[in-house]
Amino acid sequence: MTTVFLSGASGYIGKHIALELLNAGYHVRASVRNVAKRDEVISALRAHVANPTLVDTHLSFVELDLSSDDGWNEALIGVDALLHTASPFTVGSVKDENELIRPAVDGTLRALRAAHGAGVRRVVVTSSVAAIQGRELPAGKIAFDETLWTDVDAPEGVDPYTKSKTLAEQAAWEFVATSAPEMQLTTINPSLVLGAPLDRNFGTSVAVLERVLAAKDPALPDVSFSIVDVRDVAALHVRCIEMPETYGERFIAASESLSFLEMAALLKRAYPRRKIVTRKAPKLLLRILALFDGQIKAILPSIGKRTLVDSTKAQRTFSMTFITPEVSVIETATFLLNEAPSIS
Repeated sequence: MTTVFLSGASGYIGKHIALELLNAGYHVRASVRNVAKRDEVISALRAHVANPTLVDTHLSFVELDLSSDDGWNEALIGVDALLHTASPFTVGSVKDENELIRPAVDGTLRALRAAHGAGVRRVVVTSSVAAIQGRELPAGKIAFDETLWTDVDAPEGVDPYTKSKTLAEQAAWEFVATSAPEMQLTTINPSLVLGAPLDRNFGTSVAVLERVLAAKDPALPDVSFSIVDVRDVAALHVRCIEMPETYGERFIAASESLSFLEMAALLKRAYPRRKIVTRKAPKLLLRILALFDGQIKAILPSIGKRTLVDSTKAQRTFSMTFITPEVSVIETATFLLNEAPSIS
């Protein structure tokens, strides 16, 4: 197997996957929404790839849009595996949930239909723990695992991002079950992804830590996240391509969890001269701030909860130990303080 099609190559995770693919010797056909992103991806990869000549010999680009059929069928011809990472992501609120849901679901189906039409059997889709933990834990379970699915019809409602990731992954499994039973699908379900980006064009998940470093808030919410390093996420995508035991399986990518308060304390120890807020925010204050800040509004339901996810399946299948969240947080912070002028 030599040629891998990678959608969303200009994203934070996508660039790391492209780097992992090139270092593993694969030819990469990368999709970007705008051809202008081509130089950005090339520059990021050339600065980090083990052999810079691979960027010239093993990397090519196609311009594709999740919301349009144009070009998808042609782009998948001659490909051995599809890695579909492209999907909209936001921490805040959106006016219409379909701004996230439709590109996520329709884009996933476009990629799978094109792959199926081109005879591509091996497919890896980037999902999220959001597609797993948006529900109550069943009796007897202490952590969320791959057997569980978010309840998109929950009476209390589900935020648009969580719904988009759930419906997109469900659409992928349904497509394989009903239209392409020969397709070998695997989904990777990362928790909050941190770790040093390959360039300054990083995603929304890194912005969570950027907010703490910038001391944007007078106090921090008591909210916890399971964290996974972006390098581990990339490694899972690439390593599973040629592992038959991963066909038809979901894998949670997650290390341990940290709260905002624990992250802040960790950063304060690492950067004692920097102004970093470590105060716990009262719930009343958060409710007031949520009226003006969509990011705060989105986390209100998680206040005071420590949601646990179980990544034992991935650790055993891939014989790997996930990078600790402390390492991911510090390395992300070091990158941001060195490369992001707005907070340095």
